[in-house]
Amino acid sequence: MHILITGGAGFIGSHVVRHFLNSYPSYTITNLDKLTYAGNLANLREVERLPNYRFIKGDITDGDFLMRLFEEQRFDGVIHLAAESHVDRSITNPTAFVVTNVLGTVNLLNAAKASWGANLEGKRFYHISTDEVYGSLGSEGMFTEETPYDPHSPYSASKASSDHFVRAWHDTFGLPVVISNCSNNYGSFQFPEKLIPLFINNIIQKKPLPVYGKGENIRDWLWVVDHAQAIDVIYHQGKTGETYNIGGHNEWSNIALIQLLCRIMDTKLGRAAGESEKLVTYVTDRAGHDLRYAIDSSKLQRELGWVPSITFEKGLELTVEWYLTESEWLSNVTSGSYQCYYEEMYRGR
Repeated sequence: MHILITGGAGFIGSHVVRHFLNSYPSYTITNLDKLTYAGNLANLREVERLPNYRFIKGDITDGDFLMRLFEEQRFDGVIHLAAESHVDRSITNPTAFVVTNVLGTVNLLNAAKASWGANLEGKRFYHISTDEVYGSLGSEGMFTEETPYDPHSPYSASKASSDHFVRAWHDTFGLPVVISNCSNNYGSFQFPEKLIPLFINNIIQKKPLPVYGKGENIRDWLWVVDHAQAIDVIYHQGKTGETYNIGGHNEWSNIALIQLLCRIMDTKLGRAAGESEKLVTYVTDRAGHDLRYAIDSSKLQRELGWVPSITFEKGLELTVEWYLTESEWLSNVTSGSYQCYYEEMYRGR
């Protein structure tokens, strides 16, 4: 089987690439990534020389390029993760999110449709989305696969739109698709613009920890390794045309999460209890900031047998240990020097 993974040099994508290469050595995995600021080939050092791994630098917003790529490579499946994903960036530059997340997805759908034609046996287009498309919850209830879409940020609106296009290509053209909507991911190799790696780095550097509003916003946190395993299960066993929610069963308010992170960091760094929490600084709340997300992943558990393997407390501790151990990776990412890796690794190939 030959699978195209888009965005495979990013945080979640690199975990999915490694998981599939290690779990299915008979598969050929092609990683397509534009290598924007969040794409880092150093995330894949341990697998980059495997004979069944290929990397292609390319942009999903280039429809002609994708048509040629699908014609040449004859992919059996697509796992689509490439996306602009940071809400704050979507507020400052919404158009970039429309172009990448909407147009890019449609280009992939068109390329898959043209390549596969009527020969759909064994083919699958798997679109990875987010729980943010559902909007915001009050203090009760959870998002299910039947929850109406109600996006509040340019990012979530662009992802909601791409979800609709994927379903439209299934309903109109018969493309064999599946979609999953996941909660907030955390773990190793995450670019330090997101809350957990940003705060880990700031605590190391003894810099302020900027908390939106009063820190009361609640999120469900999913360990990225568990997410990669869920993607595996859905890709191979999910029912065509269906949507599956993936959640970690770990609801935490931002401030409670930050306090836990500070305690773990103080212990790991040998600092006095409460030292890191003194760095917390409350800042003006984000525009359109959703209060609470919570995922009901019982459908995935009931139909496909997936459950998260780890508690948030343990997963966060493992994540902190990874960032402290991989200080060179963190330094390279925060300095920007990681962006030279592509030229170093692939020059002359």
